[in-house]
Amino acid sequence: MPVVRSHRYSVADAGLEEFLARRSSLIATVREGHPGLSRAVLIRLDDGTYTDTWYWESAGQLDAALAALPTFPEAPLTMALTRDDTALNGRVVDER
Repeated sequence: MPVVRSHRYSVADAGLEEFLARRSSLIATVREGHPGLSRAVLIRLDDGTYTDTWYWESAGQLDAALAALPTFPEAPLTMALTRDDTALNGRVVDER
């Protein structure tokens, strides 16, 4: 079963366009070295926060990408535009 890494955070409205551009660059860079990233879904919630869920084909692929995180210069640049970040990992139990 696939696994996910989900973040919840806030992004200032003034920085949203820049955040989206940086996030896109980060996703492309991660996929270059870690093709197990099958999709990344960003959702704006009613309270103005965002959930950002990245779907991976396996836990091993997610773990490898997390271990390589320090080699992605886009990661700290992207996350610098967020605040109140929380991250969770999980396994997909049912998908329809």
